[in-house]
Amino acid sequence: MNQRYTLSHHDAMRVLDAIRAELDRDGRGAAVAVADEHGELIALLRTDGCPLPSINNAINKAYVSAREGVPSGRVGKKAREEGWHMTNYGDLRYTGWGGGVPLVHQGQVVGAVGVSGLPEAEDVMLAELGARALNG
Repeated sequence: MNQRYTLSHHDAMRVLDAIRAELDRDGRGAAVAVADEHGELIALLRTDGCPLPSINNAINKAYVSAREGVPSGRVGKKAREEGWHMTNYGDLRYTGWGGGVPLVHQGQVVGAVGVSGLPEAEDVMLAELGARALNG
């Protein structure tokens, strides 16, 4: 038998709250999505001033990162290096933009967080902040 950990909504809120606090501190608008290990949405936050396309982008970044178990930007980088399109994954939700980060607990990917609405480097930084908040 394998033991599996699952991300609870309380865990998802811990991730969201860490990122929300940082966004609020500077008055920045963004969307933050937390997904389970299959990439399905558990929680979503849209702060004031968030561009509307960022909602789906955050969800898709979390989806890709959970499914692949690596940051979404790494998936995009691999595709560019190999000279093929993201549509080769067979799922239109796949994006290669940075800002999706896997959530790992005791070596298992239990979900992912996606951030969108800011410059890509800031999205990545905030997603990494949220991932660190999961395990304290």
